[in-house]
Amino acid sequence: MNLDKFKHQHTDILRSIATLRALAHAGVEIHAGSIAQGIVAMSGTIKLHLAVEDQVLYPALQRGGNPDLARMGRQYQSEMASIASAYDAFARRWNTAENVRRDPQGFREEANAVLRRVFERMQREDRDFYPRIEEEETAHCA
Repeated sequence: MNLDKFKHQHTDILRSIATLRALAHAGVEIHAGSIAQGIVAMSGTIKLHLAVEDQVLYPALQRGGNPDLARMGRQYQSEMASIASAYDAFARRWNTAENVRRDPQGFREEANAVLRRVFERMQREDRDFYPRIEEEETAHCA
């Protein structure tokens, strides 16, 4: 399975998180509009990424014949449910400039917690999960 699209989406999401962080450091109230727009844009990428994982990646791992990867896929999918739910609530709360401007400290606190979870999860996938899938694919092609 070619994971390039997944990796590219991770890069886009990580770039979005870095942009949000920079905007927040430069002033949440001043950049509230850009922050809200960034959250909306990032949400589209995250939703697409999660949908493709659920509809393509995880089912392929279940059918793939490697019980370790199948188990790993189930574990990653299960763990992602709470992260996705927290992100969805975050995105719905902070998707307008008015909401961001009204509670800059609340935005900072929730962004730090939720986006850190998203960031750490993608790092784990990039470091542990995707390489394992690629190793299996290479072993089958050899």
